[in-house]
Amino acid sequence: IWIIANFKETQLERIKVGQKVNITFDAFKEKPLTGKVQSIAPASSASFSLLPPQNASGNFVKVVQRISVKITFEVPDEMLGRIVPGLSAVVSVNTDTSLKKSKSSTKISSR
Repeated sequence: IWIIANFKETQLERIKVGQKVNITFDAFKEKPLTGKVQSIAPASSASFSLLPPQNASGNFVKVVQRISVKITFEVPDEMLGRIVPGLSAVVSVNTDTSLKKSKSSTKISSR
């Protein structure tokens, strides 16, 4: 099973395919799951929009874009059929690149 998390473009610098992910669904806060980054979208969500933003005024306003990150995970047997499309989740990507686990692991979260 997979989910899509939309991260700010400023957070992508440290996110890489294969990194471990902690997933907490709002409906099942007591049962966090783990997964991994499967892929990162090649473009921002705005570029795939049916009606892309128009700039008729000529004024430029910088807006941080969101990039879709696909995360795969295994569902425990007791949760089969309970995790359905549309559920909200908090996703934290473990971006600690050191081989040794430190007590203060670096994480990036998306909601």
